[in-house]
Amino acid sequence: MFIYRFVQLRRVYFIVSAVVIGIGLLSMGYSLVTRGSVFPLGIDFVGGTIFEIRFESDGMTESGLRDVFAAEGITSLSIQRIGPPEEYRWSVRSGFQSVQTIESILDDLDAIVPIDRERSRTETISASVGAEASRAAVIAVFVATLVVTGFIVVAFRSVPNAVRYGVCAILAMFHDVLIVCGFASVFGLLLGWEVDALFLTAVLTVVGFSVQDTIVMFDRIRENIPKFLGEPYDAIVNRSVLETMHRSLATQLNAFFIMIAILLFGGESIKQFIAILFIGLLTGTYSSLFIAVPLLASWEKGELPLISRKRPAVPVVQPSET
Repeated sequence: MFIYRFVQLRRVYFIVSAVVIGIGLLSMGYSLVTRGSVFPLGIDFVGGTIFEIRFESDGMTESGLRDVFAAEGITSLSIQRIGPPEEYRWSVRSGFQSVQTIESILDDLDAIVPIDRERSRTETISASVGAEASRAAVIAVFVATLVVTGFIVVAFRSVPNAVRYGVCAILAMFHDVLIVCGFASVFGLLLGWEVDALFLTAVLTVVGFSVQDTIVMFDRIRENIPKFLGEPYDAIVNRSVLETMHRSLATQLNAFFIMIAILLFGGESIKQFIAILFIGLLTGTYSSLFIAVPLLASWEKGELPLISRKRPAVPVVQPSET
């Protein structure tokens, strides 16, 4: 059965992850060359103004919106129709931040097609907000790395080579972050999605989830090592995965069903965040089973280049001839 050869198939898992991460890195590289950033950045990072305008009747077109903004000297726009057609809703993003210009634009639009001002929204954001949020996120990931490594080393001190457990958990975490960033870049190129502050929230949530799920797996391995002394390390790991997989998957499935429901029936403004979070939690579940645990087994067996040291072979003593 597959589960009893789980760890033995680790090279397959590593190849799958390498391919997915490679596609993401290529997408980020292409976006960096063509757009100047690895993701299309929202106004949370570059600053500017976002309009969500709901008209009281049909009659406004994308070209009509562009003409009104052009009359105020604004030509660099991102315009998208949102929601059901009968709601007459538009989303407009621009880099300017003048309050007087905003009011003038809204008055011009209201004169053409009346605006439902109670259902419309205008938001202006400074670019410094995104920069501060990015710095805070990087610091949070760095601190989380140190705390998780230290915790695992202390909690697993009774297990030989406890540092390996911490390093493998961190590598699995960065695996998840790279995949999430890769998907965000691909979605940006294909669907025009922009990275905003909610993206950082999703990434930090994925980091916490990934580490927690990996620690659960590692803790069962730690418990089983003294129980099954003499068994091959691969057999102990396979047994530990079999004992914890059902609980891990049951927990994740509950969250996945909720997120799928939100993606299908939730509002437009939150769907991008939920989609990124869904991918992150999915890859976090994958990495706990198929990256962190197999990586630990590979390290134990001396298969990792540069950092692994294979145990020296015991010389065979030939019987002396008499």
